[in-house]
Amino acid sequence: MKSYQEISSFIWSVADDVLRGLFKQHEYGDVILPFVVLRRLDCVIEPKKDEIIALYNELKDEVDPTPIIRKQTRLKFFNHSLYDLQRLKNDPNALKINFPNYLAGFSENVHEILENFQLEKPVEKLIKNNRLYLLIDKFTEIDLHPAVVDNHAMGQIFEELLRKFSEMSNETSGEHYSPRDIVKLLVGLVFTGGEEKLKGEGIIRSIYDCCAGTGGMLTIGKDWVHQQVSEKVRVNLYGQELNPQTYSICKSDMLISGEDPGNIKLGSSLSNDHFEGRKFDYMVTNPPFGVSWTSEKDYVLSEAGNPNGRFVAGTPRTSDGSLLFLQHLISKMQDDGSRIGIVFNGSPLFTGDAGSGESEIRRWIIENDWLECVVALPDQLFFNTGISTYLWIVTNDKSKKRKGKVQLINAVDFFQPLKKSLGSKRKEISDDQRSQILDLYKKFKEDEFCKIFPNEFFGFTKVTVEQPLKEDGIIVLKKDGSEQVDTSLRDYERIPLLEDIEEYFAQEVEPHLPNAWMDMERDKVATRSTSPNTSTSISHSRVWRRSQPTC
Repeated sequence: MKSYQEISSFIWSVADDVLRGLFKQHEYGDVILPFVVLRRLDCVIEPKKDEIIALYNELKDEVDPTPIIRKQTRLKFFNHSLYDLQRLKNDPNALKINFPNYLAGFSENVHEILENFQLEKPVEKLIKNNRLYLLIDKFTEIDLHPAVVDNHAMGQIFEELLRKFSEMSNETSGEHYSPRDIVKLLVGLVFTGGEEKLKGEGIIRSIYDCCAGTGGMLTIGKDWVHQQVSEKVRVNLYGQELNPQTYSICKSDMLISGEDPGNIKLGSSLSNDHFEGRKFDYMVTNPPFGVSWTSEKDYVLSEAGNPNGRFVAGTPRTSDGSLLFLQHLISKMQDDGSRIGIVFNGSPLFTGDAGSGESEIRRWIIENDWLECVVALPDQLFFNTGISTYLWIVTNDKSKKRKGKVQLINAVDFFQPLKKSLGSKRKEISDDQRSQILDLYKKFKEDEFCKIFPNEFFGFTKVTVEQPLKEDGIIVLKKDGSEQVDTSLRDYERIPLLEDIEEYFAQEVEPHLPNAWMDMERDKVATRSTSPNTSTSISHSRVWRRSQPTC
């Protein structure tokens, strides 16, 4: 077995062979994923297993054996029981006693990982139905040692299994995993152009993902720095993940690969920020698309009312918390400069009229000159949804040529079809196509795929236009139930910030409505109404056809 596809297919076949009829398909992941982790841990420990047992028995009655075992074996984790998955097979009839003994033998830093998998009930069911031995026997057929299956391949195996299990669970389109082609592009955009900050002696940088999943964005980010700049740069990885299962996978992989697993936290980044007050150099994330934050509403609104809170710019509608995650990341930017890369669907771009939470958040970001680039991606790139997506690059450290400007890249045609669909994923961005997109970003020049606009282009003033009624007026029912006579008709004009309001009104409104006037007290400044069907849209179909920022 060489490729990650072969290994993941084998593991899937094990699930189907051993668990069929005993567990429902959507429950397979609860059993299989922990055993993948256990097998990988065993493969690392196995060469030192007897030494660990001997040291533990020698020291356990006198001192804490942990630091000595770790120092002598050069392992960050261990298992001091007499068993591993291979040795458990020697006594099939004693699994009910020996398997719990095996789990209890892991070092403390593995216990939390196992606890979040909640294996007790599945294992009890396996033992009761004489399936535990069969499962262990199958898993011992594969070697998952990092020297055989490196971290990248292991990450792909986990993601492939998670994709299949999520399909079995009928999860919503917002519950997805980030394909590697998208992650590599996002990471490239975040780090490209800032290489100078990664050069020199004793450089230490941090990467953070507030929706870490299995940790793929973090490890790919670190690899980019080491491959493109220097292996001497010390890159510390930090992440937080809501799902206990993927959290445990991420934490175990960090442990095995020599990272600090203590930097991976469990819980919602919105209502339980484990890195409160921390700042990071680079941040990359793919928050869930269109997922409600109603369950966290009280906490979010409370913090939104705090002038120093993360959500002071505004709150989006409760049906989609995407822009809350971006505000969360912005709150963690270093004073001397940070860069953020985030994956969005169209909602953060197109939702919300003037004065809405979404519009106010966009306005806040653009007025602070933080939005650097938006890349429109092809559809059908994700495993569980075919919707169109966008990459936003946000930074408080723009280069001189980018200050006061936003770059828009239309990459909707930069894809190649997959030979075989993976769920909803029918397209991928090849290495060459990724390079082409990064070249467009680096060149920062307008062409058929790239447009550059001043920040003001994205703003408008929503002006209230009143005009008298020919009749004596109409009766309007007020909120308190009383009536009043309205003697005017009301309409609105969205006047770009690049235009003079008085001149625009004189040229565009008065010739058609000579008796109309503007109620300036009702003016609202906002980001452009980004509904795809408006003339000022920055959707695929319109912005890319403009050679000048006209309205």
